[in-house]
Amino acid sequence: MLSFLLKPYLLLKMLLGLVIVPAGAQAAQCNHTGLDVVVLGSGGPELSDKRASTGYLVRENGKARFIIDFGAGASLNFERAGGSIKDLEALLFTHFHVDHSNDLPALVKASFFSEREHDLPIYGPTGNHTIPTTPEFIERHFGEHGVYPYLSDFLTGDAAFSLKPIAVNADKAQSQLFETQIGGFTLKAIPVEHGLLPSLGWRIEKDGCSVTVSGDTSNAGKTLDTLAKNTDIFIAHNAVPESSKDSIALKLHMPPSEIGRIAQTTKSRSLVLSHFMHRTENAKPATTSAIRQTYKGPLSFAEDCDIYSLKTGMKTGSCKQ
Repeated sequence: MLSFLLKPYLLLKMLLGLVIVPAGAQAAQCNHTGLDVVVLGSGGPELSDKRASTGYLVRENGKARFIIDFGAGASLNFERAGGSIKDLEALLFTHFHVDHSNDLPALVKASFFSEREHDLPIYGPTGNHTIPTTPEFIERHFGEHGVYPYLSDFLTGDAAFSLKPIAVNADKAQSQLFETQIGGFTLKAIPVEHGLLPSLGWRIEKDGCSVTVSGDTSNAGKTLDTLAKNTDIFIAHNAVPESSKDSIALKLHMPPSEIGRIAQTTKSRSLVLSHFMHRTENAKPATTSAIRQTYKGPLSFAEDCDIYSLKTGMKTGSCKQ
């Protein structure tokens, strides 16, 4: 009887703020119905898969806020999604493989014809002996002695706005979680294993809502277990099938069983697979079976232009319609 009477008493104290609930005891609830993510590209480096290469757009009330990766064909779907360059808060890159970055020059050139007047941050990984760090990568593209010197005004300050490249530590040995705030959003990144290329996983949060993008990774080191914790949408790259015996591919990408384990361990509310290649495009039943060994939540196989609500984790439409 006493415990029955205590329950409403404790509830009243919690409502009055007299009981402190430990941080992390319960996942934050997504409270923003206007946040969604558009799959700008669900493919990889192959040009025979009828998919754009990798890219994602986070929107707020229909307005473009963040681009995560921008591979071949992503710029067309950015347009289809109603994206406007002037509305972007920042560009985020997981790494600089061609299929994740080669529509960037198209976006920079197109921005000349936009109404943008404020600087555009570009966040990406630090470099190593195989690829330059983000500021140098941008300089080599758009600097006065770069590949596109006629666009150097965007680095010299002579254009309507400037590109502001920012390197995020991608040292796998340190595995430090990066965090910053921009435009009312929280951005988080963590180093992920992707062979020789320094790479990052990204997470974007606002009002208790979050989307996490794995990037290309085998998840050796289990860093995604930290980044994706309690995320509303976990976008995982499915570039190798469960049956793969390719030791090189498995050092670069995670099999479906690992994707399922991460989604289950992190309590992801929904799981969206992307970055397909021919070897995974035709293995969806086996992929589903491997994931379902651990993860029972909503599972989707992304197509270009798919739109997912962060509030529900579910697909709401397509930017092709």
